[in-house]
Amino acid sequence: MKLKTLSIAMMTLAVPGLAAADELLQMQQNENNWVMPAGNYNNQRYSELTQINKDNVKDLNMAWSFSTGVLRGHEGNALVIDGTMYVHTPFPNIVFALDLNNDGAIKWKYEPKQNYDETVPVMCCDTVNRGLSYADGKIFLNQADTTLVALNAADGSVAWSDKRDDPKRGATSTAAAHVFKDKIIVGISGGEFGVRGYVQAYDLDGNVKYKAYSTGPDDEMLVDPEKTTSMLKPVGKDSSLKTWQGDQWKIGGGTTWGWYSYDPDLNMFYYGNGNPSTWNPVQRPGDNKWSMSLWGRDLDTGMAKWVYQMTPYDEWDYDGVNEVVLVDQKLKGKMRKTAVHFDRNGFGYTMDRVTGELLVAEKYDPVVNWSNGVNLKTGLHDRVAKYSTARNGEDVNTTGICPAALGSKDQQPSAYSPRTGLHYVPTNHVCMDYEPFEVEYVAGQPYVGATLSMYPPEGQTHLGNFIAWDSREGKIVWSNPERFSVWSGALATASDVVFYGTLEGYLKAVDAQTGRELWRFKTPSGVIGNVNTYKHDGKQYISILSGVGGWAGIGMAIPSLENDTDGLGAVGAYKSLSSWTNLGGVLSVFSL
Repeated sequence: MKLKTLSIAMMTLAVPGLAAADELLQMQQNENNWVMPAGNYNNQRYSELTQINKDNVKDLNMAWSFSTGVLRGHEGNALVIDGTMYVHTPFPNIVFALDLNNDGAIKWKYEPKQNYDETVPVMCCDTVNRGLSYADGKIFLNQADTTLVALNAADGSVAWSDKRDDPKRGATSTAAAHVFKDKIIVGISGGEFGVRGYVQAYDLDGNVKYKAYSTGPDDEMLVDPEKTTSMLKPVGKDSSLKTWQGDQWKIGGGTTWGWYSYDPDLNMFYYGNGNPSTWNPVQRPGDNKWSMSLWGRDLDTGMAKWVYQMTPYDEWDYDGVNEVVLVDQKLKGKMRKTAVHFDRNGFGYTMDRVTGELLVAEKYDPVVNWSNGVNLKTGLHDRVAKYSTARNGEDVNTTGICPAALGSKDQQPSAYSPRTGLHYVPTNHVCMDYEPFEVEYVAGQPYVGATLSMYPPEGQTHLGNFIAWDSREGKIVWSNPERFSVWSGALATASDVVFYGTLEGYLKAVDAQTGRELWRFKTPSGVIGNVNTYKHDGKQYISILSGVGGWAGIGMAIPSLENDTDGLGAVGAYKSLSSWTNLGGVLSVFSL
C-alpha cells in the first residue's frame, strides 16, 4: 500500500497565514516522519517507534542505499516528510528529494552555484553541512557561502534566497538553519578567521527580523543590562565591552555553528557559541564575553533572557556550540524545566532553562584535567595553573591538557530517552599539547595563533567513548570505549535501543539500560552523520549518512595535510583511520 495519508499539518499549508499557528509543533508529533534536524524542538533525538526492538534488532538488514556523489565529510541527517526523503551533501550543498513511494527515485535535485575559490579555502575543519529544515511547504538550505535558500518542497524551485555575509572575510555556514514556529534562525562560522558571531532571524518569506551578536555593545547583542541575567543577576551595562581590550570584540569570534532548540511554552530558543578569536589567549586579556556562552532568547524579539559563560577567557578552544537538550525532570525532589549541555570543555551542564540557574556541572570524561570543578554559586572553574596556556605564555608548549581542542565532545549531538531518563553521548577521549604564538589579524586569513598535537590520554589507546549520562546527578551510568572518537549523532527509541555510528564506518545498536552491543553493520565510509528513523508503509527504517571527514577525519578529506600538527592537531591523532575506512558519500537505510 502506498503512503497516501497526509498529516493534518500538511493539509493546512494550502491555507495562507496558518504558519503562525506553528505547524511544526503538530508535525513533530507524527513519529512516522522526521521533520527537523533533531526530530523535535527539544533536541532529544528520540523516536516513539518500537517496531525495531532489543529482540529483533539483530535481524536488521540494508534495505536500500543512495550515493550522494560527493566525497567529503557528511554530517547531519535526512528529513522524511510524508513519503519524501530530503538529503543534503557537503559542499557544493546539493539537495535531493527522494520518492519513498517509488523505490527512492529522485523527484528533484537542487545544486547551488557557489564560488569554490572564495568559500572552500576558508571553511575550517572540512566542507561539512549539517542538514536541512522544513516549514510552510519549503525546504531551507543554509549554504556554505552564507546564502539561506528556500526551496519549494514539491519541485525544488527556489522560492527566495538571501546572502547574509561574505566568505572573503572568512564567514561561512556549516550549521543547519533551524525553524521554530514562524522564524528561521541561522548562525555563522568563521571563528578561526576573526568573524564576530551572531544569530539572525528571518520570517518564512525571507524578511530579516533581527540580528543578535555574541560580543560588543548591548543593543547589538540584544541584551538588556537590567533584564538579561547571568547566574540569576543582571548582566549590567557594557557586560561584553568591559571584558575586551580596545576594539578586539569586533574580531572576537563567538560564532554560532551548532544546534539550536526551542521551548514553545516559554517561546524561548537556546544555543551556544564558540571560541574567542585568536586562539592565543595572551593577545586578548579579559573574560572575552560573551564568547563560550549558552543563551536563552525570546523567539519573537531575539532579546536575551539569560546568558551563561562556561569558559571565560578561553585558553584551549573549548567552543560552546554543542546542542542544548530540553528536558523536564526532577532534581532534588523538585520538577525543573532544564537545559542540558555537554560542553567541549569536558563538563556536562544542567541549567534551569527558565531562569538560567546553574544546577549541575560535572566532568563527563574522567580524564578532564584543566579544571578541578565548577563552583555552582559563581559558575566559575577552579582552574589548574599547570595547564594554563596563558600563564605559561607565548611560544611555550603546554603539554598533557585534557581534553584536546576538539573537546570531550564536539558538535556530534547526543540523544535523550524520557523512558530511561538518560542521555546517550558520543564523546572524544583525546588530550593535547598547545603552543600559542602571536598572530596578526588580516580579513579572510586564518587568525588562529596556536600549534597543537593530539593523542589518547596517558596509558590509554582509545580515542572515544559512547556513554550514558544522568544529567540530574551529573554522573556516567555506563561507558563503551571506541577505537576512535565517536563523531556521529545518536538516536534513542521507545524500544530502549540506542543507535550511533563510528569513524571506522560501523552503525551500532546498543541496549539503552546497559550499553550492551546488540548489532553492528559496516557502512561504506566512516560515520560522522546523525542516525534517525522513520516509518513508511508500515515498516520502521533506520537511516544514516556515511562519509568520513569533519575535524577528526580532515587528514583523509584533505590528503595534502601530512604533518601531525596539521588540521589543528587532528591529522596526527587520527592517522591510523585510513587503515579502517575510505572517503565516501552514501545514505544507508536499514529495516527488518
